[in-house]
Parts: sequence; C-alpha cells; structure tokens
Amino acid sequence: MPPQHPGASAVNALDCTVRQLADGPINCELTLALPGGEPLVTVVTRDAVRALGLAEGAAVRALVHAPSVVLATGGGGPLARNQLPGTVTALHTGPLRAEVAVALAGGTVVLAVVSVEAVAVLGLAVGAAAQVLIQPSQVMLAG
Repeated sequence: MPPQHPGASAVNALDCTVRQLADGPINCELTLALPGGEPLVTVVTRDAVRALGLAEGAAVRALVHAPSVVLATGGGGPLARNQLPGTVTALHTGPLRAEVAVALAGGTVVLAVVSVEAVAVLGLAVGAAAQVLIQPSQVMLAG
C-alpha cells in the first residue's frame, strides 16, 4: 500500500520532484516527477508556490485522496490530465466500496477507493491492467 499521510485516512502521499513550473498571474501549473519518472500535474496558487519554496528540482509531497482517484481499463476511458498506467496489486472489497492498489511502472503505488459496481464493470482483479486518472485540481502539495 502507498504511504499514508499521518492522521488521515485513504490518502496517497507521493514523494515527488518538481520537474517544471509554469507561472501564471494567479495560479501556477507544476509538472511533478514521481520516483519512477511518471509525470503528475497539479495547479496551485502562486502564494502556495512561494510558501512551500517550490522551484524546479525541489522535493515536494503530493497528496491525493483515494476517493478522488478514478480507475479505467482499456482504451477510451474518461479524460484526465494525469493518466498513469499500472497493474492492480491489491483489492479489498467491502459491501459498498473497494480499495484498489495500483502499482505504476516505476514502482509507485496509488490507492483508489471505488464502488464495488465499478470493480465488477471494469473487471478489476489483482494482476489486471488499470489506468489511474487524477485531475490536477485533486493534487494537493505539502512541504
């Protein structure tokens, strides 16, 4: 399972490096690199960039709530700026929701919480290919 943010439930805490920072008048778009090199895009305020001391090459932790992670299989899934292919490594199903761990090619594990119906419709099982979809607005940063 991915590292958890202390005191939080079902949060992906992903150690990253700032690969690119595009500065805008209000917001900045950051392209982060996960440990395996996969890109993860987020949009934050200029104030957040200053407060966290972010610049290209800086280390930062990206936080993504597991229920904000969407999973897809095959082609033609929902569009998201962050589309990360991986393999399901763990699946824990409850009566309504399921917790799905997806390992990316570079080794990072992302946790998603989806409906039991989605597991069935997508045919998710350990060893199955899955696409991790995360909107940039769902990626929070911590120093």
